[in-house]
Amino acid sequence: MEQVSPAVVFIEVTTKAQDTPAPMPRNIPPQLRRFFEDGMPGMPGHQGPLQGVGSGFIISSDGQIVTNHHVVAGADTVTVKLADDRSFEAKVVGSDPMTDIALLKIEADVDLPFVKFGATDGLRVGDEVVAVGNPFGLGGTVTSGIISALSRDIRSGPFDDFIQTDASINKGNSGGPLFNNAGDVIGVNTAILSPDGGSVGIGFAVPADLVQTVVADLSDDGSVSRGWLGVNIRPMTEEVANVLGYDSPKGAVIEAVSEDSPAAKAA
Repeated sequence: MEQVSPAVVFIEVTTKAQDTPAPMPRNIPPQLRRFFEDGMPGMPGHQGPLQGVGSGFIISSDGQIVTNHHVVAGADTVTVKLADDRSFEAKVVGSDPMTDIALLKIEADVDLPFVKFGATDGLRVGDEVVAVGNPFGLGGTVTSGIISALSRDIRSGPFDDFIQTDASINKGNSGGPLFNNAGDVIGVNTAILSPDGGSVGIGFAVPADLVQTVVADLSDDGSVSRGWLGVNIRPMTEEVANVLGYDSPKGAVIEAVSEDSPAAKAA
């Protein structure tokens, strides 16, 4: 913790009040909470500028910082506070709502402490992990636990592949790192499942392998480019399998092709 804590940052954002709630992904269980919920831009009932807090971590000596998209979405100003109490105004290089990952940049006159990503393909349920962040704006806080499950789909988007952990995570931890015992970042803490907003030992982190891919794309041009086919698919039924001459259903069936899509052009 002495080695990695200096690279974990406290993020404060200010944004203008909105008249309508900020859009949220569809079909999310009501108990699923983003840690930044109380300070999210667009929350109803607020007058004047909205302020909120989150977490992040430095990934390069020149000041690149990873956090959650929902921490900085719609923000007018983003301030990053380091563990040594230095503060910097941050630029949002890019943000990807589909994976809830954002990349920030601060300018400092010296090299900054940073942490490295670790591979996630060898993670096991039961491996020990440590979460670091700024719950409720208290400053650097460390909690420990294990990996409770892998490849969790919590219905928050099309790329759900979350690491589940029982390390205590609360509001303000959003965007903070989940470390393994080697001090490598294996995930970005993003959401919790909770009936009352507090930690009940069910937290979720975006895996580091996915984060690295998104961050590399964001650092290039500020956005994420994804390929698409333009087709609607459904599971193959027994009836369709019989018509096509298969012994049993396998794969998927293209149900429709969207107009002006790559699939339509290839048809």
